[in-house]
Amino acid sequence: MSTFSHIRGLGFHVPERLYTNTDLEKFVDTNDEWITTRTGIKQRHVVEDETCLDLAYAASVKALKDAGMEAEELTHVIIATFTGDMPIPTTSCLLMERLGIKNRAAMDLSAACSGFVYAVEVARALINLDPSAKILVCGAEILTSRVNWEDRSTCVLFGDGAGAVVMTAGKDGEPGKVIDTLIRADGGPGMNLTIKGGGSALPYRMGDTIGADHFVEMQGREIYKHAVRSMTSISNEIIEKQGLTTEDIDVLVPHQANMRIIEAVGKKLGVPREKVFANVDRFGNTSAASIPIALADARESGFIKDGDLVLLTTFGGGLTWGSSLIQF
Repeated sequence: MSTFSHIRGLGFHVPERLYTNTDLEKFVDTNDEWITTRTGIKQRHVVEDETCLDLAYAASVKALKDAGMEAEELTHVIIATFTGDMPIPTTSCLLMERLGIKNRAAMDLSAACSGFVYAVEVARALINLDPSAKILVCGAEILTSRVNWEDRSTCVLFGDGAGAVVMTAGKDGEPGKVIDTLIRADGGPGMNLTIKGGGSALPYRMGDTIGADHFVEMQGREIYKHAVRSMTSISNEIIEKQGLTTEDIDVLVPHQANMRIIEAVGKKLGVPREKVFANVDRFGNTSAASIPIALADARESGFIKDGDLVLLTTFGGGLTWGSSLIQF
C-alpha cells in the first residue's frame, strides 16, 4: 500500500527593505523601462542585517503555525539553498538549533532554483520509508550576496527570501496531497549559469581579491531556451504520467525567473494566463525560495483554492529542473 505525502502548512518571509527599479537606477547602469520590459520585475526584497538562517526561521515558523504543529514534532529539516550562512555548520543544523530541537535529521540541499522541488521529492521518499516522519522543507536564499552589482544583465533579476512547507503522511483525498514529483538534471550545458569562485576548483586563498567569478554569471539567451524547453517538457511528462491533460490543471506555479519565461511556459503548455500565478514583479528571482514563496503567496491570497490541482515547474543552475502535482 502506497504512503501519500501531504503539505500541511505553508509560510514565507522576505526582508523589509525594497530595491525598486528606480532605486537600482541610482547605482546600476539601467532603468525601470529596460528592466520591466525584459523581466517583468518591478522590485525585489534585499536583506540588511538578516542572514539566510533568519529568513528560513521566519518562514518555517509561519509554516508550522499554518500546519498547527510545534517544532518538537518535526523529524527532519531540509533546506534548499546555495547561499547558506556558512559551509559548516549547515543552515539546516542552525535552523534546528534556532527552533529549539535536536537529535533529528538535518540537511542542506543544493540544486539552485530547482532546490525546493528536489527537496520535496526527498521528503516524499523519506515519508514513504517512514510514514511517521514530519518534515520541514524550506527554500531560503540571499541571492544578493552572490550578485555582481556591476553586471546589469544579472543583478536586476534577483532578490532575497524564504518559503517553507511542512510535509507528513496522509490519506488519499486529504488536502495538500503531493500526487507526484519528477526531477531531472543535465551537467552538459551547466556552465551557462555559474558561480565558479569559492569552490575547490577555484578556492579562496588568503589575501585574494574577489573577482567576477565569485558571483552569478549567466548566458541569458541559452538559459532562456533551456528553461522554457525543460519546464515545458517535464510538466507535460508529469501530466501525462498521471493520465491528465493541461485542462485538468487549475493553477500553474512556475519558477519566478522572469515574466518572459513564465508566459512562454504557460503558453506552450496551453494553460490560460488567468491560471498562471506570478509574483516575480514583487519579489524577483529568489532561486530555491521562488517556488515555496509563490506557493504560499498564491494560497494566502486565494489564488489557490480548496480542491485546486496545482502544477509546479522549475528550472535552475546545474542545469536542473523539476515538476510537482499537488491536490489542495
